Amino acid sequence: MRKQLSSPARSSRLALLATSLGFVIICLDVTVVNVALARMRDSLTLDSTALEWVVNAYTLAFASLLLFGGALADRFGARRIFLAGFAVFTCASVGCALSSGAAMLIAARVLQGIGAALCVPSSLALLGAAFPEPHARAKAVSVWAGTAALALGAGPLVGGLLVDRFGWPAIFLINVPIGVAGIWLTVAHAPDTEAHAARRMDLAGQTLAVIALVGLTYAVVESGRLGWTMTILAGLAAAAVAGGLFVVVEARHAQPLLPLALLRNAAVSVSALTGLSLNFGYYGLMFAMSLFFQNARHDTPLETGLAFLPMTAVVTVANLASGSLTARFGYRLPMLVGQALAALGYVSLAFVRVDSSALAVGLPLLMVGVGAALAVPSINTAVLAHVDPSRMGIASGVLNTARQIGGVLGVGLFGALVRPESGNLAEGLHLAATVAALVTVLSLLGIVLGLRTSGSMVTGGARDVSSQ
Repeated sequence: MRKQLSSPARSSRLALLATSLGFVIICLDVTVVNVALARMRDSLTLDSTALEWVVNAYTLAFASLLLFGGALADRFGARRIFLAGFAVFTCASVGCALSSGAAMLIAARVLQGIGAALCVPSSLALLGAAFPEPHARAKAVSVWAGTAALALGAGPLVGGLLVDRFGWPAIFLINVPIGVAGIWLTVAHAPDTEAHAARRMDLAGQTLAVIALVGLTYAVVESGRLGWTMTILAGLAAAAVAGGLFVVVEARHAQPLLPLALLRNAAVSVSALTGLSLNFGYYGLMFAMSLFFQNARHDTPLETGLAFLPMTAVVTVANLASGSLTARFGYRLPMLVGQALAALGYVSLAFVRVDSSALAVGLPLLMVGVGAALAVPSINTAVLAHVDPSRMGIASGVLNTARQIGGVLGVGLFGALVRPESGNLAEGLHLAATVAALVTVLSLLGIVLGLRTSGSMVTGGARDVSSQ
């Protein structure tokens, strides 16, 4: 194992490229789908609820299994799990492209989510192995997060071009060459992490987590179509009961899926809540704005992608700046600045009209995109700085699970508010933007109150918060 870590044939930069490619296609498929929604609706005869499931089936599977993916990375070694996830995701992308109906497409999206859940925690753990020095690791994480943020932002434009030129299946087929290249680079250059063979799998906790998230997502997504019926209330009840039992099981399990002690550390818990609010607003906004552009303003997929361009114009620069700020001032400052900027963007979107100018729409999107790009690297660095290497996979899973839960809730709630069938998408968008602003402000207060110090980079390695 250690021989692999120090092999001169391996390149840390190419290992960074491999993990970044894995994160790129995972994030690309979060946003690239949005501009294809109208074409999917017409081609496969989908209603707005089915479109929400096309988006959320992926994110739900991703969120539900992230902690398990992190545990698998710790149990078997990060590189093996990363490769397995990359392969599953690439094959599932082909299944999405070949789908002839809603059921097949949603099922393939679930498989994509499973692959993503295996990839993300292990990719961050691989970065920790490839860049053990804290400052170098902070910069590597900023590049890793920056490429992912660029994929998130570029997704609408790339998707618009592909859909206009080749049809909606092309947005999934583009993953195949990227997947093949990433798998090859991982085999050739990514170091492995130490496998902890004695680690037990928490199957009871994983089952309860899935039930809780599925119940909650079902209630949020279907409430827009069904209203507050007994079915919706039953979904919420199942989520509450399963969530409560999950906490009980995790508190008693010898090797829990979610070590509750991790959440006692302010850097970990605040980072997770910040990540949840980031994805709640960002993913929800992408879904709602795509419907607004294509159904209220009657933009084409390419025009929709171009409308999102201000959101992506300086994302990579902002991520790199965040890495430099984190290395110099600690992770608290980029979190604060990023969330404040995003909140201002959401407030501005609450005043957008169907006939608003490109500047009136683009400037708020720019603020949201730059705000998210500043905050994401800092929350990842905060977690890496406060977790022992043996717990890195689980800690990454905790952070990314919180982020994906935020995305699921954002798409579900925003989708319920911005429904083409309602006939008034602008009013729904204003309400959705207001909710996003409130959630972001609450997250901002959490950073101010929860992180009392600057979060300066430590030089002695990560601390094991499981014992605190």
